[in-house]
Amino acid sequence: MIYRLKATIDGNKIFMREYEVKGVSSLYSFHLFLQSDLGFAPDQMVIFRGLSKSSKVKTEYGLFDMGDGSMDKVSVESAFNSGIEFLMYVYNMFKDRGMRLELIGTEEPLSRRSYPRLVAEKGRNPDQFSDDYDDFESILPQPDLDEGYSPEELPEGEL
Repeated sequence: MIYRLKATIDGNKIFMREYEVKGVSSLYSFHLFLQSDLGFAPDQMVIFRGLSKSSKVKTEYGLFDMGDGSMDKVSVESAFNSGIEFLMYVYNMFKDRGMRLELIGTEEPLSRRSYPRLVAEKGRNPDQFSDDYDDFESILPQPDLDEGYSPEELPEGEL
């Protein structure tokens, strides 16, 4: 079974990713994919937290077993079948920064696709070491160079 997950950052309407991952994949292999996709440093501690509807932590899956299992022993499917509503992928444990992963659907795998895979994206990747998510590029007006602007009309530095 393929699990389709929507990744968001709490309090932010700009960032969104959708991923498809095999249910039998370990959380660790999904972590490696997320780390690569988002450009995160490989030497940082990360954790998956299973959250209830009220965002209460019900389970924690780390690189080593913290009581609920380790990332390499727990599958995506078993994590969602443990009674949680969301997974929180905490990519900066010191500042408690993470992405909420919501299960938005399941489907049968297609034989010609490789998983996990990025299906949709909006906004820039978060900075792993920043306190807040900033993506000013998507809210600043961009000049349309196809409208025939002359170089003198463009703001300085936008050639």
